[in-house]
Amino acid sequence: MNDAPLYQGYDQAGLDAQYNNRARVPEHADIHAGYQAQADAVLADFDTRLDVSYGPSAEETLDIYLPKPAPPAPAKEGAPTGGMPINVFLHGGYWFSRHKNDYRFLARGMIPSGAALIVVNYALVPSVDLDEVVRQCRAAIAWTYRNAVDFGGDPNRLFVSGHSAGGHLTAMMMSTVWPALGDDLPDNIIKGGCALSGIFDLAPVPLIYMQETLQFTP
Repeated sequence: MNDAPLYQGYDQAGLDAQYNNRARVPEHADIHAGYQAQADAVLADFDTRLDVSYGPSAEETLDIYLPKPAPPAPAKEGAPTGGMPINVFLHGGYWFSRHKNDYRFLARGMIPSGAALIVVNYALVPSVDLDEVVRQCRAAIAWTYRNAVDFGGDPNRLFVSGHSAGGHLTAMMMSTVWPALGDDLPDNIIKGGCALSGIFDLAPVPLIYMQETLQFTP
C-alpha cells in the first residue's frame, strides 16, 4: 500500500478513511431498512403526488408530500397564495446511489410542522456527469417555484436541504444565479438552506477509492 502523502498530509488509506462514511457507521444498512419500513405508512398518512416529471429524462421526477386533505389552490391567477412554505430535499448517496423513494420518512417531520415537502430524484453518476446532476436539481427547483401554487405551496417561501452528496447539491443550488436560467426566476428564489454533512471539497474525490465508481474528471 502506498503510504506517501497524497493530499494535505493524508496517505491513501487515511484519505480513503475520511470519505468512507459506511465504515464509520457499520449499522447503516439497518438504519436505511428502518426508513424503508415507514414508507407505506407515510403514503397512507399524507396526501401525495408521486413521480411528477420536472424534466425530459426518466430519472427527472419528484414526489410532493402534503397534509391530508391537501390545501386548495387559489381561486384565480395572481391571488395571494397563503400557501405553505416548501422544503425541497436533495438526497445523498455519493451521487451514485439512493433514490427519492428512500426518503419518504422525511414527511413525518415536515408536514406536521406546516411545510410541504418535495423530494427530488435525479440521474446518478456515472450514467451522467456531476454537471448534469446539478442541472437536473436546478430544474427541479425551477419547476417547484413555477408550480408551487398548484399544490398549495408558497413560491416565495422556498427552502432547500440535503445530506451528504445532497448537501453539496444544496450548496450548488444556493450559489446559483437563477435569473440566468429563466427571466421569471428571481435571484432570491431560495430563502434558506440546510446542507447536512455535505461533501464540499471535491478536489480529493478523484484520489479516493470511490473514483472507480464516480469517474470524476479534474
